[in-house]
Amino acid sequence: MKKTALVSALAVSALFMAASASATIVTVYDDFDGGLVNFNNTVAAAGGTATHDNWSTQLSGTSSNQGDYTVTMNDGGNIFSSIYTLYSSSPSRQTSGYMVSIDPFGSGPGIGAISSGVTLTFNSAVNSIGFEVGDWATCCQPSDLYISFDNGAPILVGHSTTFGDGFLTNGGAGVFVAAFDDTGDFTKVQFWGDGFGEVLNFGGTIHYALLEQGSLPGGVPEPASLALLGIGLAGLGAMRRRKTA
Repeated sequence: MKKTALVSALAVSALFMAASASATIVTVYDDFDGGLVNFNNTVAAAGGTATHDNWSTQLSGTSSNQGDYTVTMNDGGNIFSSIYTLYSSSPSRQTSGYMVSIDPFGSGPGIGAISSGVTLTFNSAVNSIGFEVGDWATCCQPSDLYISFDNGAPILVGHSTTFGDGFLTNGGAGVFVAAFDDTGDFTKVQFWGDGFGEVLNFGGTIHYALLEQGSLPGGVPEPASLALLGIGLAGLGAMRRRKTA
């Protein structure tokens, strides 16, 4: 039974990929170092050029102009930032730059928590983004991380079900997440989490690029395959609900 369900889920994922043969969504979920390598390799494989903006100075106020883009809080509040030392990391590891606090709150999981997140508004279009996330997976599971381009459907880039399962960097509470969407060109990127009650921050160094539509390679980093499997499982569940109805 489980085997049949898995095959069905993979079939749904395959259909999704076939329908998007010339347009792909890819995600990266890894430790700080491996995630950055995956990001750079994916951009290079698609023929793009990555830009890396290190947050070496503190971000504050209701908006922070970073040159190519502006950072604002989704609830319109003030930005609070600091250098973060990863909880439980050994040897001790700090983020590559300042991190903005985005402790989750809202009306519910997923899109219901978007008001607690942050927006990066770019002067020129992008469709690839990556950065560091700190102090995540320490409590309040299930806890998910999302990226959205131009108010589009949330892209799941991190999922925690138990304490410590996201302690990927030096054994501490730090992950690198990224999303690539070559279905179009975008100027607005939003990021948020939905683990209500946990402390959460993001930033360090912002990595971004604009890839040609349909240029993402078929061979993607492993976490992206898992994300597609998740899409397949969601589709399978939806089909079952329709049949039951």
